[in-house]
Amino acid sequence: MAWCCATVSSRWVVASCWPDVQWRGFMLPYVRWASLRVGLMCDGVASGWPNVRRAEGFVVLVFISAPAMGNLVPIVEFANLLTKHHPRFSATLFIITMSQRPLLNTYAQSLASTSPTNIRFLRLPPVDPPAPDDYQSSVGFLSLLIQKHTSHVRDALLQLTPTESTDSTRDSVRLAGLFVDMFSTPIIDVAAELSIPCYLFFASPASFLGFMLHLSQFDSEEELSIPSYKNPVPRCVLPNLVMKGNDGFSWISQHARRYRETKGIVVNTFQELEPHAVQSLSHDSKLPPVYPIGPILDLNGSDRWNPNPAQYKLIMEWLDQQPLASVVLLCFGSLGSLKATQVEQIAIGLERAGVRFLWALREPPKAQLEDPMDFENHENVLPDGFLERTAGIGLVCGWVPQAKLLAHKAIGGFVSHCGWNSILESLWYGVPIATWPLYAEQQMNAFEMVKELSLAVEIRLNYRMGGDLVWAEEVERGVRFLMNDADEIRRKVKEMSEKCKIALMENGSSYSMLMSLIEELTS
Repeated sequence: MAWCCATVSSRWVVASCWPDVQWRGFMLPYVRWASLRVGLMCDGVASGWPNVRRAEGFVVLVFISAPAMGNLVPIVEFANLLTKHHPRFSATLFIITMSQRPLLNTYAQSLASTSPTNIRFLRLPPVDPPAPDDYQSSVGFLSLLIQKHTSHVRDALLQLTPTESTDSTRDSVRLAGLFVDMFSTPIIDVAAELSIPCYLFFASPASFLGFMLHLSQFDSEEELSIPSYKNPVPRCVLPNLVMKGNDGFSWISQHARRYRETKGIVVNTFQELEPHAVQSLSHDSKLPPVYPIGPILDLNGSDRWNPNPAQYKLIMEWLDQQPLASVVLLCFGSLGSLKATQVEQIAIGLERAGVRFLWALREPPKAQLEDPMDFENHENVLPDGFLERTAGIGLVCGWVPQAKLLAHKAIGGFVSHCGWNSILESLWYGVPIATWPLYAEQQMNAFEMVKELSLAVEIRLNYRMGGDLVWAEEVERGVRFLMNDADEIRRKVKEMSEKCKIALMENGSSYSMLMSLIEELTS
């Protein structure tokens, strides 16, 4: 397969080809774009873009994120949201892939064939990965990887930018904004060079955005006073990546400083969920406008690209046989895995708790930066006889389409790694969480859910992958409380579920913020 890109002179379209890009998702958008620039209106080419010849013009938006599921999925859904709300919008997403992350690549490959015609996906050419000596953390690796892609981003943006020789289309086609994510700040320089308005899309909570913006002000105190949190934040819940032991702190600080250079910050949250954090950001006079327009969710999960449809069918059939809200789901995200000694403690705790469970159990990655993998045989890691003894009440599986499972009526609780996307999904479906953070900002997310918002049950707030064991007694106690005794938390979560939906309705808080952003983009 070849990466084909349409280049344009004043008279004709020329298709040049580079490796590794699918035809439908990558070539066709540029042929369509090129046809606009030279005035061609061929059936099957420009006709796929509705309203492109309207007098008021055609607005192109571009998006880029780090190659991680937690970053890419929400920015794709954000692009979907914008194009659905305005007929003049067309979105192009620049995709960075990593050979170490097959799940991400499977998702990315599915996008071109399953998305609307006014959303296009351009996989950027591969680059040599950063040398191991050049980084000490995953954030360092991702930051350097994106930095290496800046020239390709510039080239792709130039293809999308009307030139002086195309005055007839300059007024009808306009590149109105480039959205970068929290790790893609090197692209801000490219946007400035090409005079393209640049915005930040922040896929984590507003509270964590506030933390990042004040990162340089924190010292070694055991409790930190952070404007976006109501309560003092204990040092033990700070992310590993901001501890001053490796390059993670310097990279995160550098990214955060650049957020203020953007024209606006879009946050995947909503006013009713994080009122204190959102208000604290609005009081920062040095920030550009902040648009809380969430929850932005992919509620279809992996329906379009499920890597294991047979397993999914088995899981759904099993859930269909379970009583209402009787099953606790244990799922630790696309990058989450646990060492064998911790798996044993979870198994013992679940068996003692005696509740129905669905456990997505995955094998730790074999090498740095790789994804976890599904176990070939769960019996090799679980206590002897566990599967037989729990066969009537439990199911152990590999990777699962989490959002689809949370939507099932049998799911009544969720032991979660507290990734922000997972938290928003659980709130949308009204399923209470028991917190088990693993990496990134998840410890701070868990702290916010338990201590700031009273919307979750605490198993641990400060657990980290490879850290101290969570003992079977803690698992048993946390799961039992979540499923049998957390009535007040369950009530609050159900209320927040309704507020999620109202926020997105016409005149809701997030809807109003979205309309303000659209007005800015079309002005």
